[in-house]
Amino acid sequence: MTTNPWRLSHCHNFSDFRKLAQRRLPGPIFNYIDGAADDETTYRRNTSAFDAFDLVPNVLRGVENVDLSVTVMGQRLAVPFYCSPTALQRLFHHDGERAVAAAADKAETMFGVSSLGTVSLEELRQRHANPQIYQFYFHRDRGLNRAMMQRAKEAGIDVMMLTVDSITGGNRERDLRTGFSIPFRLTVGGMLQFALKPRWGLNYVTHEPFTLPQLDDHIDLGGGAVSIGRYFTELLDPSMTWDDVAEMVDLWDGQFCLKGVMAVEDARRAVDIGCTGIVLSNHGGRQLDGSRTAIDQLAEVADAVGDEIDVMMDGGIQRGTHVLKALSLGAKAVGLGRGYLFPLAAAGRRGVERALGLMRTEIERDMKLMGCRSIDELSPANIKFREPHR
Repeated sequence: MTTNPWRLSHCHNFSDFRKLAQRRLPGPIFNYIDGAADDETTYRRNTSAFDAFDLVPNVLRGVENVDLSVTVMGQRLAVPFYCSPTALQRLFHHDGERAVAAAADKAETMFGVSSLGTVSLEELRQRHANPQIYQFYFHRDRGLNRAMMQRAKEAGIDVMMLTVDSITGGNRERDLRTGFSIPFRLTVGGMLQFALKPRWGLNYVTHEPFTLPQLDDHIDLGGGAVSIGRYFTELLDPSMTWDDVAEMVDLWDGQFCLKGVMAVEDARRAVDIGCTGIVLSNHGGRQLDGSRTAIDQLAEVADAVGDEIDVMMDGGIQRGTHVLKALSLGAKAVGLGRGYLFPLAAAGRRGVERALGLMRTEIERDMKLMGCRSIDELSPANIKFREPHR
């Protein structure tokens, strides 16, 4: 009998989960996860940029036991990675954020809930005690911004995360070709792709209706008044300034993180206004194509402000060695996005648990091979930039 290559037990890395997700999702939804802006150059470089950095291991250090725990923005994590907030998760699997939160809880790490999430932050806070991020965007309606923050405070959210690289939507041409939007307005080709994946459609219509509970009380997205594309182009405020963010930091009065910082100057401003964390990120290549990768920018930013603020990064992380490279360059922890979205699409909670477990196993093994017994033993001495051959 031929072994079925499309089973979860045969997923051992990012590429395997991606292939299984592609097999199970309708084309427009898979391409929504997999796609990026313009020519998708930054998306590809996010991972390939790690190849320019070589790990330098130490030997004979007595590494029978390895401690992978870190503390970031006042939260103790058992592993140096967390599940970044991502939108629309119940489109990819009917359990959506419930599956991701449960898997993160099992891994004893942090997870994020997006303002474009499909499960309420209150439900997830009530179900899980592990650290929880609430990610939101800055709206033209200042009252809406304050209301969203107050709701998060009342729900007991640990970390407020403001995404600052998305004051307007990126040019995601894969979505334009398929007609992907919320509410659905598909092209003929896009509708055909849904017809080819009837199992996804059956799950979609037999489970609870798709909603955006963080926004449903404020904005009529589900009824078609505002699409996701129009949400970014019409409701978010491109005039946002550092003074606006400083006011929000003061209002929150707790762990406050900016996601999408890349420049050293901006990192210093984040420190000055009282932020406790920054995430170096180019939004997975989904916003400004041609932008610098987070791993390339990490050492410069960490050297400048790493003693004053918790520096994290995301983008392109597919291996345990990628995590160790980021930690060696000064990151306190790294965020996973597609790294758990493809497993979610492939197999729901079981997929995410397997992906996070595999990542933990890789990091633990690689730490032993590096001769490091704890994360704080990693340092710039453990990594070298490889000069291009001439």
